[in-house]
Amino acid sequence: MTIQKSNHRLIQLVIVLFGISFLTFSLVYLSPGDPAEIMLTECGNIPTPELLAQARKDLGLDRPFLVQYGSWLKGVVTGDMGMSYSFKIPVFQKLIDCLIPTIALALLSLVLMIIVSVPFGILSAVFHNQAIDYLIRGFSFIGISVPSFWIGLVLLRIFGVNLGWISVSGGTADLRSIVLPAVTLALAMSAKYTRQVRITVLEELKKEYVTGARMRGIPEKKILLRHVLPNVLLPLVTILGLSFGSLLGGTAVVEIIYNWPGLGNMAVRAIACRDFPLIQGYVLMISLFYMLINILVDLSYPLIDPRLKEK
Repeated sequence: MTIQKSNHRLIQLVIVLFGISFLTFSLVYLSPGDPAEIMLTECGNIPTPELLAQARKDLGLDRPFLVQYGSWLKGVVTGDMGMSYSFKIPVFQKLIDCLIPTIALALLSLVLMIIVSVPFGILSAVFHNQAIDYLIRGFSFIGISVPSFWIGLVLLRIFGVNLGWISVSGGTADLRSIVLPAVTLALAMSAKYTRQVRITVLEELKKEYVTGARMRGIPEKKILLRHVLPNVLLPLVTILGLSFGSLLGGTAVVEIIYNWPGLGNMAVRAIACRDFPLIQGYVLMISLFYMLINILVDLSYPLIDPRLKEK
């Protein structure tokens, strides 16, 4: 049964990726602008009619749509996504170069978010409708309301301009430069995640097994650590997986503010330059990682809760 489920997930993954690739290629194909003209302009050439005709032939733009899509899809399967117009390097190489800084930024942001949101969420639930709960909920409300780009600009002004602890220009993926972008993302996510932790813990504290444990005289701390938290892990892991997936493709604003050399910064530049091969490769890679993360989260459920294991 487990093998059948794995095969079923793999088939779903292939079908979804195929649909995404076709939709992305279609939208790029229908978008205004001539890729041959854009490529020649980016390379510093004057797009004369002769050069345009030769460039269209080299890029395969003179062939029917389905032939172009089939040729591009064949290249993707073999690891050849074409050349980037704006960066002058293979698309696959550029995606890998930008993927590593984005993963590092996403992982550090998640760690900081967990350190902040899980204890605060538990405290808010345990001291429900008390001063601590109101204080944490107030900070959460402010964190949700304030845009992440504003937080990034404030932190950059304080630590980059006033204190001079980091370089304002950015552009390097080192430990010193990653701290502020990670803190900016973590603060924005912590507000939402704290509320999720609070709601989940509150729901568990109202269940009958908690009431029964209290009637048996089990200490509140022991009930929370041994009974409530293990049952809370399942929904929290789901939210954590979705957050990591969204971070891989949703950090563009923060990466631009700090000039972090990640996928988001690269994608914005590719869109501005109409770098169609790079845009197509970016969408396909983000979709693949997002679906893989969802599959890994599903596979982790039986490890977290043995009751979900198939008999």
